[in-house]
Amino acid sequence: MTSEGYRSLEEEIRFLKSVERPRIIKAIAEARAHGDLSENAEYHAAKEQQGLNESRVAELEDKISRADVIDLTKLSGDTVMFGATVDLVDEDTDEEVSYQIVGEVEADVKKGRVSITSPIARALIGKSAGDSVEVVTPGGGKSYEILKVRFG
Repeated sequence: MTSEGYRSLEEEIRFLKSVERPRIIKAIAEARAHGDLSENAEYHAAKEQQGLNESRVAELEDKISRADVIDLTKLSGDTVMFGATVDLVDEDTDEEVSYQIVGEVEADVKKGRVSITSPIARALIGKSAGDSVEVVTPGGGKSYEILKVRFG
């Protein structure tokens, strides 16, 4: 994963622990004050939120503990690899797009960040500017030409 992705996981954990956890504890305490817990919907909803929050914290802490952080500033070269930002042109529509190849946790296609395990990333890995790639997508095959490979 990139150092940016690592920081984003750390920020989410901090938020869940310092903001969400106290809010949920307060909601549980308020619901308890209402009396009979067996028929108290607010109490059960707050307990469910607590379980979801704690499982998300555990999941993120596990990902962080197993993370292999790659410093993108130390990467360079002409071939596509993890961390590269690749400028492509769709050979059918001449539409230009850019994708950065990142870890699964930090992938967000709307931000131009694709997972290293995605079909497009797998097709691009090891290629260079000027190469054409065929990508099999759920919507059918696409052909791209690599315009530029950059890092950082």
